[in-house]
Amino acid sequence: MSNTFTYKQINDVEIKAELFPTEQKAAPLIVYIHGGGLIWGTRKDINKEQVELFINNGYHVLSIAYRLAPETKLPEIVNDIRDSLEWVKEELPKHIDYNHNKVIVIGNSAGGYLALMTGTFENKPNAIISFYGYGNILGEWYSTPSDYFNTMPKVNEALANQLIRKNEVAEAPITARYAIYLYCRQQGVWPEFVTDPASTDLSQYCPVNLVDNSFPPTLLLHGDADEDVPYDESVKMQEALEQHQVKNKLVTIPNGKHQFDENMSNPAVIAAFNEILEFLKEI
Repeated sequence: MSNTFTYKQINDVEIKAELFPTEQKAAPLIVYIHGGGLIWGTRKDINKEQVELFINNGYHVLSIAYRLAPETKLPEIVNDIRDSLEWVKEELPKHIDYNHNKVIVIGNSAGGYLALMTGTFENKPNAIISFYGYGNILGEWYSTPSDYFNTMPKVNEALANQLIRKNEVAEAPITARYAIYLYCRQQGVWPEFVTDPASTDLSQYCPVNLVDNSFPPTLLLHGDADEDVPYDESVKMQEALEQHQVKNKLVTIPNGKHQFDENMSNPAVIAAFNEILEFLKEI
């Protein structure tokens, strides 16, 4: 059973979080950030088998929503994540007992990117786990047409624009928004859709360039055959962590595709989650 909270209200948008508690007292807390290219996703997208695994191992799980692009631009999206951690620190203790010294942020894909961004906040988590995330939003892979996505049916600009809403939105299913992302990747215009490169210093939003020795211990998981987010994104993130002597590990999934963790019965995925649990024990 889960509990729903509103952790932020802004511009008539309620931004919610879903809490899946464990029975263990003063348990560590996992804050989960969903993926979706910053364009789609909901707090309920979290894999239920993974939730059960974490709960059974004595972790509370809090899955958060955030405002989505292109209606909301990247700086405000990052502010939502920052505010969620402030809410966790100040307000969540009124509702549940958790270990304030063991708050772990986990995200996948765009959520993995946002998880890595939390390492740059003043109020940092105690550890970060990034599933096939990325540290550099200025890379050519996001700003040039993708060969992989151009094998799919073409999406024209009119359709992409038709799916953009007039008002900000904090949650949306993939079925309502995937065409926007597909258009962005086919045309190489993702940065222009999620932010305003002309008025925003995007280097502030590239965690690979912002690592210092205060960055939390970080576990990176990535398939080396990822067709969406290049495996090299996690390799370069690990290099930055190593350079600043931040505790880290990169778990490579051989022949792993994007969203490899959806198949929780795959031996490689089972082994990866054992790595996660071992990593968390050391935090």
